[in-house]
Amino acid sequence: MMKYKRILLKLSGESLAGEKKQGISPERLNDYAEEIAEIVKEGVQVGIMIGGGNIFRGLSGAADGFDRYKGDQMGMMATVINSLALSSALEKKGVKGRVFTAIRMEPVGELYSKPKALEALEKKEVAIFSAGTGNPYFTTDTGSALRAIETEADIMLKGTRVDGVYTADPEKDPKAKKYDTISFNEVYEKGLKVIDLTATAMCRENKMPVLVFNMDKRGNLTAVLKGENKGTIVHP
Repeated sequence: MMKYKRILLKLSGESLAGEKKQGISPERLNDYAEEIAEIVKEGVQVGIMIGGGNIFRGLSGAADGFDRYKGDQMGMMATVINSLALSSALEKKGVKGRVFTAIRMEPVGELYSKPKALEALEKKEVAIFSAGTGNPYFTTDTGSALRAIETEADIMLKGTRVDGVYTADPEKDPKAKKYDTISFNEVYEKGLKVIDLTATAMCRENKMPVLVFNMDKRGNLTAVLKGENKGTIVHP
C-alpha cells in the first residue's frame, strides 16, 4: 500500500551522471527508470523534473563568463536532454514517459499545460517536466515546487545523494546530525540548503510538504512511498 497517490519527483542532473560526473550514466539512468516504473505499476501517479547540472548549469556558466540569461537558457536545454533520456529509458520498462517543455519546442516535447499534465498522470503516464519554469533566474527547485503545486501532488520528493536534511553538510562534517522532520521556517532560519528560497516560500505558502531522501540507493523511492522512515520531511 502506497502512502501517496500523486507525487512530484525532483531528480538531480549530477546524480544522473553517476560515477562519470558528467553526461548521462546508462547504469544510473536504468536504475532510475526501473524504480520509477515499479511505483507507476503500483498505481502511483508520477510527475518528474530533472536538473541539468550534469550537462550545463546556468550559475556555473555565469561564473565562467557566460551571460546569465543565455546561461540559464542553456541550462534549460540540458534538462530537456535529460528528460528525453529518461522518457526513452522508461519506455523500455513498459511505462510511457511524456515530455513536457516549459518553452515551445515541438516536436521534441509538448508545451506544458496543467490540463495536459493531469491527463497524462491520470492515464498512468509519467509526466516529465523540462526546461524549468521556462524563465531565466529560476532554478529547477522552483520549477519542481511550481509543478508540484499545479498538478496538486500529495508531496514533492527531492532525490539527492544524501539521505535527508542535516545540521551541516554530512559529506564535509562527520558530526552533522540528521533531522527526521523540520519546518520550512526552521530551514529558513537555520540557513539550511534544502531547496532554494523561492521554492521554500512557494511550498510553505501552498502547504506542499517536501521529502528529501537518497535516490541513489536502490529501493529508497519505493520505501519512502510506503511510508518507511527514509529521509527528512520538511513541513509547512
